[in-house]
Amino acid sequence: MKKIFTSVYLILILLFLYLPILTLMVFSFNESKSMFRWTGVSLKWYREMFRDSQMLSAIFNTFSIALVSAAVATVIGTLASIGILAMRKKTQNFIMGLNNIPLLNADIVTGISLMLTFIAFGFYLNWGTVLLAHITFSIPYVILSVMPKLKQVGPASYEAAQDLGASPAYAFWRVVIPEIRSGIVTGFLLSFTMSVDDFVVTHFTRGAGINTISTLIYSQVKVGIRPTLFALSTVIFVIVLIVLTIANVASDRGAEEDDFFYEVAQG
Repeated sequence: MKKIFTSVYLILILLFLYLPILTLMVFSFNESKSMFRWTGVSLKWYREMFRDSQMLSAIFNTFSIALVSAAVATVIGTLASIGILAMRKKTQNFIMGLNNIPLLNADIVTGISLMLTFIAFGFYLNWGTVLLAHITFSIPYVILSVMPKLKQVGPASYEAAQDLGASPAYAFWRVVIPEIRSGIVTGFLLSFTMSVDDFVVTHFTRGAGINTISTLIYSQVKVGIRPTLFALSTVIFVIVLIVLTIANVASDRGAEEDDFFYEVAQG
């Protein structure tokens, strides 16, 4: 009985999570513009999506800002983590407390404060201000991802490399970076995801004519969402699913190779 209840509960959770996405994917192939009338299977809205200059511009803005902001935030956050680790314990705790404030702060407060800062310093709200805003709120996520790996590695490997004659730069790139690579990648992916998903901060820091996918959806809600957004959401979901599948397969193969070499070494 307990096993049946567990299976039913799991099915309900999966339906709750994925049924809306499945519904969206199905209606992206509906020839009719109405969600309440099915008139046949068609790729019409996918063709319209690639012909819509406004949507293509929003897609470019979304992913260009996400990629650049994630890359810059990852570099700054990684270097900041190394600097924080070199501080005294009390100073570390104080800095990490400050780092956590933006994570707990309401997005609307962050968005308005950044907008006022840009205006106060004479910045014209445009693509660049959105990029700066996304870098700003992404850095704390990178620090939280990299710091645990740095603490796990410790200074022993770095100091050992220097004792063997490696320069500080060589020891950093060849010893420290490989050890914390997983934390860096996690921070980058988290920053990228947060940037793509963001609406509130983008809404307050963008200029006229600058749209991302989230702000475009918001503007279309007022007049009615076009099915091209269903098509776009389906494409994004499929791409994410493929990337996650590849990453999981690669991770499993890497784990199998590690186990193999470990067995050979124990041999």
